[in-house]
Amino acid sequence: MGKLYVIIGKSASGKDTLAKKLLGDKSLKLSPVVPYTTRPIREGETEGEDYHFCTLRQFWTLREKKKMIEVRSYHTVYGEWNYFTADDGQIDLEAHSSLTVGTLESLKSFRRYFGCDRIVPIYIEVDDGERLQRALDRERCEKEPKYEELCRRFLADQKDFSEENLLKAGIIYRYQNNDTTKTADQIAAMIKGDQNGY
Repeated sequence: MGKLYVIIGKSASGKDTLAKKLLGDKSLKLSPVVPYTTRPIREGETEGEDYHFCTLRQFWTLREKKKMIEVRSYHTVYGEWNYFTADDGQIDLEAHSSLTVGTLESLKSFRRYFGCDRIVPIYIEVDDGERLQRALDRERCEKEPKYEELCRRFLADQKDFSEENLLKAGIIYRYQNNDTTKTADQIAAMIKGDQNGY
């Protein structure tokens, strides 16, 4: 019986980079879960690897067919952007364990859908100044930088990931991500222990 490992953390904390490293570790036998989004694709992102980029029409079609495991909608300065995980066959916990990137809200939805005992949240922490610098560096690489949205997300994260909310979510595994390789190794060791029942 598999589990769903969910990497969560504030924006620009290195969640996607860590997920790629962990998925690249074949000894962990983790299947990727590619989420969906209606936001525009960013420079350097790949369809089907970073996200499934879809239209609003496709989003509403999946919703009407009750194919949503979890949905997060953000009212950005550029309009509403939706992020979601679809019940499209990617997650099959009877066959294998999977890994995805999520939020505290998506964590609640995953627990409701699959059961609390099948979900393992992994919280990534980074100094706020470092996160802001990473986000700024990333945004500068875009053809049309969205600095207002960067600021909105940064401020929203301070509230969303408060200590109170982390405690309510029952977060046990917390990792300081100062060195991505070391952090990935620490998380991999935890997952191996979890898979072996330690």
